[in-house]
Amino acid sequence: MSEVNAVIVAGDIVTGYGWGLDACWDGLMSGRTAIGPLDRFSTQPFKSHNAAVVVDLSSGRADSLVLQMLSPLLKKAAGRIPDDAFTILATTVGEIDLLERAVLNDDAEPDASRPDLLLEKVRLLAGTSSGGMVVSAACASSSAAIARAAARIRSGECDCVVVAACDCVSEFVYAGFSALMALESDAARPFDKERSGLSLGDAAGFVLLMSERRAGNEGRPVLAEVAGWGLTSDANHMTGPARDGSGLALAIEKSLQSAGVSKSEVGAVAAHGTGTVYNDAMEMKALKLVFDSGPVPTYSVKGGIGHTLGAAGLVETLIAIRSLEQKAFPPTVNTQDVDDDARGWVSPDAGAFKSGVTVSTNAGFGGINAALVLRN
Repeated sequence: MSEVNAVIVAGDIVTGYGWGLDACWDGLMSGRTAIGPLDRFSTQPFKSHNAAVVVDLSSGRADSLVLQMLSPLLKKAAGRIPDDAFTILATTVGEIDLLERAVLNDDAEPDASRPDLLLEKVRLLAGTSSGGMVVSAACASSSAAIARAAARIRSGECDCVVVAACDCVSEFVYAGFSALMALESDAARPFDKERSGLSLGDAAGFVLLMSERRAGNEGRPVLAEVAGWGLTSDANHMTGPARDGSGLALAIEKSLQSAGVSKSEVGAVAAHGTGTVYNDAMEMKALKLVFDSGPVPTYSVKGGIGHTLGAAGLVETLIAIRSLEQKAFPPTVNTQDVDDDARGWVSPDAGAFKSGVTVSTNAGFGGINAALVLRN
């Protein structure tokens, strides 16, 4: 039996740059950051006072912050999403602001923030009647969800999956990263010599995957193939990555094997690139373990849109697809003095490449690592 290819046929996002993939791509290519002063809650107790937020959101509405992002995106796309699509929700903390309101203000039910309830809201918005599941794998959530979607299609379990991803800048999350001393006081500087922490950001989005055959039968435009994926856990620490990069390197190796792609075919890497000292050092070690014959153009979007937690992988997948279309990669925004370890790999300037293959990587708390191979 011939192999079933999983392809992405539609997708959209909202980030701190605004609504739509074009706004995010154009913002990144301009070199300006969407990270700025945060007034959603008081940041007085914290080291940082900045984040990349979606300006239209309001904590005072009945809908949660993530639902305020997902609703316009999914309502707009509802006619393009088949009702038999299996639905996967990827998120780290979901409707956490509802829990905050319940605890701090006693004006919501504590269990209203359950991710399974958000999944049902997503299915209603998308108009899907088939099954669904939640993938919550820390900051690798949506990369893992896209891998799961592609695996279901490749195995023949189904031929259509919609993946929705979301996370927001909440006081709970902000306080947590502040307590870990992981926040950059100004704006994140991935792979920079002077980097000192991450910036947080709002984001939500969706991608629609189909078998290549169904996409062809329905006349759907193929944006890219999810050609391979790899997921590993280095089980190093609750929050810290394995410093030798072995876990992420193995995930990348597995993704290339799954895709049947050689290292030399990869034209660019959409890195996790949080801007923390240890993550970026680990990631460069992992990339050098895999791509041992020389530098591959590598970039991070988190100096532009901040770290969007469970939504990061989906946003970065769509940016990587646009990168493949344009045969260009964006600058690593906010990075000025590239760290010695990343020199020759990462640049503060945009660049070009010729390959039709790119790799997207993500890592999360608990030691989870994810890598996707995208091909056009």
